[in-house]
Amino acid sequence: MELIETFIKGVVLLQPRLFGDERGYFFESFSQRDFEKLVCKTTFVQDNESKSCYGVLRGLHFQKPPYAQSKLVRVVKGKVLDVAVDIRKGSPTFGKYVSAELSEENKRQFFIPRGFAHGFAVLSPEAIFQYKCDNFYAPEYEGALAWDDPDLGIDWQLPVEKVILSEKDRCHVRLKEAEWLFDYNEKLYE
Repeated sequence: MELIETFIKGVVLLQPRLFGDERGYFFESFSQRDFEKLVCKTTFVQDNESKSCYGVLRGLHFQKPPYAQSKLVRVVKGKVLDVAVDIRKGSPTFGKYVSAELSEENKRQFFIPRGFAHGFAVLSPEAIFQYKCDNFYAPEYEGALAWDDPDLGIDWQLPVEKVILSEKDRCHVRLKEAEWLFDYNEKLYE
């Protein structure tokens, strides 16, 4: 597996080694040993999967401590634009984001550490999206930011009129209005 660093420390892409022949292909999608060697020490405790159609935009979500989550995300069918926004007050990259195209073709995985808001937009007719979390889902600790916050300036690669949102994702606050954010100096991992 190859590590691809981004301009925000800790937010990385992982490119698996693919072995293919006339029968198809094989790759190791996750190895705890390799992940800890390349990225960080963490234990994933929950796997999730979603299926969405073109234009669906989910995010920008996060969970507050003590249920903050890191995510390791990938696409098994289709293509998405995946986005991680730094919401750690005091961080040199606060309010900046990293985006990556994840697809069934490139088989890349995107690691989003604790302290980041996360979202994705479906760019193909359909997408099946899988992700590992290192903490359990806790609805009372949910937080979110507006997907269309002009201060973030995220290009979701979708025409605005084609964006499909859940009711909940229609009414999140902008980053500058957020009452609760992570502290850059706070220890987010044990």
